[in-house]
Amino acid sequence: MSEIKTQKITFKVFRFNSETDYLPNYIDYELEVTHEEVVLDILNRIKWGMDGSLSYRRSCRHGICGICSVKVAGKAILACKENVLSLVAAFGTELVIEPLSIKRAMKDLIIDKGDFWSKHDQIKPYLISEIEEYPETENLVTPQQAEALNEADYCIQCGACHYSCPALEINEQFIGPAAFAKAFRFEADVRDEAGNERLNIINAPEEGVWDCVKCMECAEVCPKDVNPIEKITQLHNMVFSAGVAKNNIATRHAVYFKDSIAKHGQLNEAGLVIYSEKGYGMYKHLKVGARMIAKGKAHINPFIVPKSDKMDEIAKLVKSSSSAKF
Repeated sequence: MSEIKTQKITFKVFRFNSETDYLPNYIDYELEVTHEEVVLDILNRIKWGMDGSLSYRRSCRHGICGICSVKVAGKAILACKENVLSLVAAFGTELVIEPLSIKRAMKDLIIDKGDFWSKHDQIKPYLISEIEEYPETENLVTPQQAEALNEADYCIQCGACHYSCPALEINEQFIGPAAFAKAFRFEADVRDEAGNERLNIINAPEEGVWDCVKCMECAEVCPKDVNPIEKITQLHNMVFSAGVAKNNIATRHAVYFKDSIAKHGQLNEAGLVIYSEKGYGMYKHLKVGARMIAKGKAHINPFIVPKSDKMDEIAKLVKSSSSAKF
């Protein structure tokens, strides 16, 4: 029988008790790790055999409940799902294990997720519909209608995307990717009769979908491949289609982006800034614009843009891929 190979790894684990500590500290634990072990195995070994005071959340161990989410080397993961040696291959033999949000830490890796759940509640995460108290038949949904949810219902509310979102980090009013994915799940449901009620919530300035910075971090960290950024883009289209989009920089950016591709076959960067920012706002981008022109990334005259030599193909792509009326 062949011997199971091990590798010595140092784990720097975040330790903090909000009731007694002023500042957190990190404690090093050295363990021999096999190729079979996930991060939750390591946390269990530390607690059961090295330091019983370590606190963290765990439950199903099957990547379903989302409770054991933490950050390793700054990346949000499910502790029960992420293989340790795969993390070592990416980040080295010293791994830092931290809570999803240091500023919300309560006890070691346990955080207060109150802000996450308040954002979740804000978007009305339930079907809004007038139903019969004693229905005689089921409310049937076809396979095609179910597919329209685009796997948004796979979200396990682990908070990985929420606490990895840079927009939320600097703007606590921002609703966040997890809640937006949940909003899409119900907006895409044919049984939902919310009308514009939920769309008006996610369309609000400073907190709605238009404040997403498109960094893709939510898609990178999602353990269930829900791809929240894709759902945010679809919510953009829903807002336009419902006719509730507000005239602001973000919506004008979306409108011009499509129009420029349809007209020129390429993005007119200078025209995009002029159209989106309007007035004085565009002057703050002059230095960046000058560097872009110097690098050939933007045209000197935004009103004279050469057309692509494949405009027929591009026109077909724009027509087939754009379902929203701007």
